[in-house]
Amino acid sequence: MNFDQILTLLVLAGVVSALIWDRVRADIIALSGAAVLLMSGVVRPVDVQGAFASPAIITLASLFVIAYALELSGLLDRAIAMAVSMCRRMGTAGVWLLLSMIGAVSCFLNSTPIVVLGAPVVRDVATALNLSPKRFLIPLSYITILTGCCTLIGTSTNLLVDDMARVAGQPRFGIFEITPVGIPMALAGGIYLFFFSGKLLGGRHETEQSDAPADLNEQARINSAQVGDPSLFAEPRSLQPGKAIIALAVFVAAVALATLNVAPIAATAFSGAVLLILLRIISADEAYSGLRPQILILIAGMVVIGIAMEQSGLAAEASAMLIRSVNGLSPLAALIVLYLLTMILTELLSNATVAVLVTPVAVALAASLGVSPRPFLVAVMMAASAAFATPFGYQTNVIVYQMGGYRYMDFVRIGLPLNFITFAVAITATTAVFPF
Repeated sequence: MNFDQILTLLVLAGVVSALIWDRVRADIIALSGAAVLLMSGVVRPVDVQGAFASPAIITLASLFVIAYALELSGLLDRAIAMAVSMCRRMGTAGVWLLLSMIGAVSCFLNSTPIVVLGAPVVRDVATALNLSPKRFLIPLSYITILTGCCTLIGTSTNLLVDDMARVAGQPRFGIFEITPVGIPMALAGGIYLFFFSGKLLGGRHETEQSDAPADLNEQARINSAQVGDPSLFAEPRSLQPGKAIIALAVFVAAVALATLNVAPIAATAFSGAVLLILLRIISADEAYSGLRPQILILIAGMVVIGIAMEQSGLAAEASAMLIRSVNGLSPLAALIVLYLLTMILTELLSNATVAVLVTPVAVALAASLGVSPRPFLVAVMMAASAAFATPFGYQTNVIVYQMGGYRYMDFVRIGLPLNFITFAVAITATTAVFPF
């Protein structure tokens, strides 16, 4: 290994260790790691600039503005009131029904905007019912990830794998071709979360707020708050139908245009945010207030580390090692190795990066074994989205990580078993539906 690779590994280990230690803000930790890589020359200033201007940052920032416009219009207050009314009748089961409804939408729309809008509703509904939001925010993120795997258009990762497979000479996937694999994964994951996610937090989510002094509670709540927390702003807002309809239409149009591949989600969301300002649905000052810099900076810092892993050659080495490691193995064993490697990489790099790196490897691997590449491509789709064991493998995890004030180890405790559950279900369903 060369110097850049060794240093990148050390920085990655240091960042993860600091996050587990949980004594410094997550965004500061990510920026510190990026600074070390920049000062050492592993990444260039232009790479850091690119990370802060990456499509993920533009998309999230724009969606935050749109979500804040929906909140200012009073639409989120109305949605919260309706959800609270339903959940008061059904109790905790009502909150889980709400999560299921949000997850169903994520089958057809990108999960990031769904969580941006849905997480504040789930948080405020839980608070209104005197339940800790921490019981439901991680499950919300995981459920939207799982349901996004149920269709080709449910997540950009699936579309990216499909597009790269087409470039490699493979036929395109149908919208519902992967549904027989995605649905069992989503059901198994949902059942696990319903019965075990609260218990795996160790009861801390039930007691920590009541044990802390009131002023510290308030400060912690403000620091970790996200777009859509009405208690941090003025009085509950009355519904403004005109503004609400326009803001909602812009949101739906931005997601729909991206889903139909008219333009990337970064472009449609950014255009939608600007349009809302031009139409005076939200003022420029209000738009700036809707941004959540802690989340944006955190993602940018982790993107820099991902860039370092690519440019130092660590990611390429992992791909080469995969080809060498499966030499002489059966197709099933090779599929298992591919899935596990993809799952590990997606916890460290962005899911899009993993899809770009691993999809050509999957096609080459199938060719070397003389079998159909279809099951290997499906495995990459599922594993590249199965980022449950860290807060940074998927954008929705970052959103709820900040909003809920979770610790790094909360994701490990809940997400690691979910990784293995979905792995077992995905391998079984993939081999049954897509024969070698």
